[in-house]
Amino acid sequence: MDIRPEQLADDVTLRLAEPADAPALAAIQVENRDRMRATEPYRPDSFYTVEGQRERLEAQVREYTAGRLVPLLLVSDGRIAGAFTLSGVVLGPFRSASLGYWIATDRQGRGLATAGVERVCRIARERVGLHRLEASTRLDNLASQRVLAKNGFEPIGMAPRYLHIDGEWRDHRLFQRILHDDDPNAAH
Repeated sequence: MDIRPEQLADDVTLRLAEPADAPALAAIQVENRDRMRATEPYRPDSFYTVEGQRERLEAQVREYTAGRLVPLLLVSDGRIAGAFTLSGVVLGPFRSASLGYWIATDRQGRGLATAGVERVCRIARERVGLHRLEASTRLDNLASQRVLAKNGFEPIGMAPRYLHIDGEWRDHRLFQRILHDDDPNAAH
């Protein structure tokens, strides 16, 4: 996979995450810790440290190199404003991945999630060669559901007790977007 930085607007770029982002990512994770607790699985205290982020980013780079993950950061005004991840990348006849994303609290409501998801869908199709993306949200995460709907994701069901978040197993709404119906045996 050859993923290059993508300009979404004059001051907004989507680019691959790298270990050098650990200090900035740790800082934004600490800033958003309380809000993220309602939508993310439990994170140990080490997750919020520079070293914890460096280790996570190094693991993500290894997974990217192996073709199983695409870790992207959204940078706005020179500052990390969010992240988008294609995980569980499977090629062959399946050509699918799971999409996850978050936007920093102080950057929400500016269309960054919608623009980022749109661009990640394009990257998934054109650079990774995927046919399909899936995503999930908590049932009450209406803002994220709107972002997915604006980007052509369709609801495909509900998964009871899908993820352990904020101390409980939470139900999630499942979505998918078919990116194309090209032959998976064609060169990508």
